[in-house]
Amino acid sequence: MNWQWQIFLQDPGGAHPTYWQWMMSAWGWTVSVALLALIIALSVGSLVGILRTLPDSPWLVRLGNAWVELFRNIPLLVQIFLWYHVLPAFIPAMKQFDSFTLVVLALGFFTSARIAEQVRAGVQALPKGQRYAGMAMGFTTFQYYRYVILPMAYRIIIPPLTSESMNIFKNSSVAFAVSVSELTMFAMQAQEETSRGIEIYLAVTALYAVSAFAINRIMTYIEKKSHVPGFIAAGGIGGGH
Repeated sequence: MNWQWQIFLQDPGGAHPTYWQWMMSAWGWTVSVALLALIIALSVGSLVGILRTLPDSPWLVRLGNAWVELFRNIPLLVQIFLWYHVLPAFIPAMKQFDSFTLVVLALGFFTSARIAEQVRAGVQALPKGQRYAGMAMGFTTFQYYRYVILPMAYRIIIPPLTSESMNIFKNSSVAFAVSVSELTMFAMQAQEETSRGIEIYLAVTALYAVSAFAINRIMTYIEKKSHVPGFIAAGGIGGGH
């Protein structure tokens, strides 16, 4: 194999002095898309997951279920095209949003449906006695969720949240479809310009792997620090105190 890694030191003739700097800029866009979408996914997913477990609000449960079914059953790429091409036609104010913002929203809402399902499973895996104990202490619904239910539920779902956090970095690659200058778009354009697809795609693959591995290590650290001995069973959601 005739490797030509020096290709990354050549001038692409655009805004960036070298292909290496262009790739680092694209990596920055990838990380930005993924992290912002993850914030949206965790926030919205947590809210929707909680709504699906409220004991005395059936209409909120139905609303949460509808959200999950809508965003979980439509492919991500289709959702991005809907956000980019269709919704602005019905909501003129959305024409002011750039492609980066629309991709972040699409990816965040898509992942929120998956996180909502995990939050629901985590809450429902807890012994009912914890809910009753909070009610017996005079807590409101908000208070016993805040101080009793959710602290334990989130500990349970950290492993699947780790997978979703890694997936959101990998799924950010679809942003190329609406011309966001992230890693996949860089790879496609640089490969066409240099005809060195092997080197380009190997480097981009390495950066995706580094991103996902970094998230994995961070979440593993959080899991170890928040672990409650005897509560989370090995390999999944377990019973406890």
